[in-house]
Amino acid sequence: MRNIRLIFKSEAFRYIIVGGCTTLVNLLVFTLMCEILKIDVTISNITSVFVAILFAYVTNKIFVFSSHCKNYRELILECLKFISARLITMVIEVGGVYLLVNVLGQNAFIGKLETQVIVLISNFFISKLLVFNTKGEVA
Repeated sequence: MRNIRLIFKSEAFRYIIVGGCTTLVNLLVFTLMCEILKIDVTISNITSVFVAILFAYVTNKIFVFSSHCKNYRELILECLKFISARLITMVIEVGGVYLLVNVLGQNAFIGKLETQVIVLISNFFISKLLVFNTKGEVA
């Protein structure tokens, strides 16, 4: 029982749960726009990533890394670092989906899902080491 509590308290476990929810938000917005509203795949992808970035910032800040800012300046800087880092992985995601769907002819949802795995792993390390670094390991 103690081991189970330790798992639930671990940062990595919380990140996986929040990351899964973020991925779900991303995929739901993407599917809504692409499949239901018939909006272009690239536009749907970019929009879904931006919505997911906003969702991810709030949930990672509160539930994963328990980040606390002393003032609005720190909050804005933290948010800008998070968004900047996520924009970098967005390039991987948008480029990956474009390559898989438009160049290789793969199903849009499958291509989107495959890129999510790479992005999820990359985002954890970026968030842990560069954005919500509360222990001062890397700034």
